Amino acid sequence: MKFELRGITKRFPGIVANDQVSLSISTGEVLALIGENGAGKSTLMNVLYGIYRPDEGELMVDGKPIHFSSPADAIAAGIGMVHQHFMLVPVMTVAENVVLGVEPTGRLGSLDIAEARRMVREVSDKYKLELDPDAVIEDLPVGVRQRVEIVKVLMRDAQIVVFDEPTAVLTPSEILEFFEIVRTLVGAGRGVIFITHKLKEALTIADRINVLRRGKVVGETAPSATNEDEIAEMMVGRAVQLVVDKHSAKPGDVMLAVRDLTVVEPDGRTVVDGVSFEVRRGEIVGVAGVQGNGQTELVEAIAGLRRAAGGSVTLAGRDITGDSPRERHVAGMAHIPEDRQKQGLVVDMSIVENLVLTRYHDPEFSSGVRMNWAGAKEKAAAMVAAYDIRTTDPSQAASTLSGGNQQKVIVARELSRDIKVAVAAQPTRGIDVGSIEYVHAQMVKERDNGVAMLVVSTELDEVMALSDRVLVMYRGKIVADLDPRTVSHMDVGLYMAGSRPTAVSS
Repeated sequence: MKFELRGITKRFPGIVANDQVSLSISTGEVLALIGENGAGKSTLMNVLYGIYRPDEGELMVDGKPIHFSSPADAIAAGIGMVHQHFMLVPVMTVAENVVLGVEPTGRLGSLDIAEARRMVREVSDKYKLELDPDAVIEDLPVGVRQRVEIVKVLMRDAQIVVFDEPTAVLTPSEILEFFEIVRTLVGAGRGVIFITHKLKEALTIADRINVLRRGKVVGETAPSATNEDEIAEMMVGRAVQLVVDKHSAKPGDVMLAVRDLTVVEPDGRTVVDGVSFEVRRGEIVGVAGVQGNGQTELVEAIAGLRRAAGGSVTLAGRDITGDSPRERHVAGMAHIPEDRQKQGLVVDMSIVENLVLTRYHDPEFSSGVRMNWAGAKEKAAAMVAAYDIRTTDPSQAASTLSGGNQQKVIVARELSRDIKVAVAAQPTRGIDVGSIEYVHAQMVKERDNGVAMLVVSTELDEVMALSDRVLVMYRGKIVADLDPRTVSHMDVGLYMAGSRPTAVSS
């Protein structure tokens, strides 16, 4: 079976998300769809899945036109989609989630749970997915939850399965297991569309690679005929330095000390459990872990956005545990939050306003009564130039910038002053490889200038490449303190999953 998208164009107010895009996918192959943030990948797949209707172009199945007015039509035609954020009910069992919407019924229309269990076992055994039908979703690790989503799709007889950033929340060992699942699906005659920004993974698993840039297909190739550098250049339109360029660190005095830090949620759950570590002047300490293991709460407690239930945070020897975010800022702490639009920017305000957002009260910009807008604009212009923020007018709203340039605004604001400690959470989430290259370079530059850098990221490659030391968080605790030069990605992944490498197991 062959699905084709021919000349697909999809417009939204002020933007052409897809511009005359054509591609095809057949059963029995893996097509990797790669592109920077905003390139149009998700929009295109939403057209294929019936969520959006194209403004121009057509969909074809085995050479015949087909029209989807809803996902139900796409499912009926053999399209299945596993979303990045799983669509599962946490308190229900595997079997209950899998048959939701297509429930087998018994007498008087009640759910035939025995038949639901049998259906799950049949599909999971056929595709070697190893699922317990009676397991409750909230008790399962992320990798197993993904298998549940795959079984849901296969139960509906999907011939083409679309995976949207499927490895974003998986450990290295779970990624290898996922690749085996993909190979099993392809071996059974299914087709797979693999949306990703991880170039190594596309080269590993795909039969063909399509690259999108600004809504257009700018390249189609095979893994055997290309490499990471060439794909990155197609994505961005220029050569990109994919390897973080840095010399060995020269750590100095302790700048950030976290001691027995504990954070408790309003419902009583302990999400950060007695965490202790230090970050020294002139080093980057990375925190690795699967999303949801306390990293967000740890960063917010260090930055003053969340109250600690116990323990302490000191900055250059000064206890700042009870200080406000502004007091920490004045003391020399920079904070790059994980959600740039909700926590890092006021998107309706101008680029100038956002660049001085945390410093408007400084004598440089304020007399205490009035803002010195001329000084603010002069400073903003200097930061726009120094941090390569792509804008024609700094007085425009921050919402007009691309994701990568929005991130550069935050990085510029936080790093372009005299700081002692920088806390960066997911600093390159959702931005293109060109912007990633730039942000990494700025962070290494600050390290070399003597700043103590704490970087929290779910991207293990990023943590390993940037860090001089790697801490691993699991269920609210620091479970390992590692040297990235001597430890493998797989070993770090085992710690992330709550295990230990065999060589260090007790």
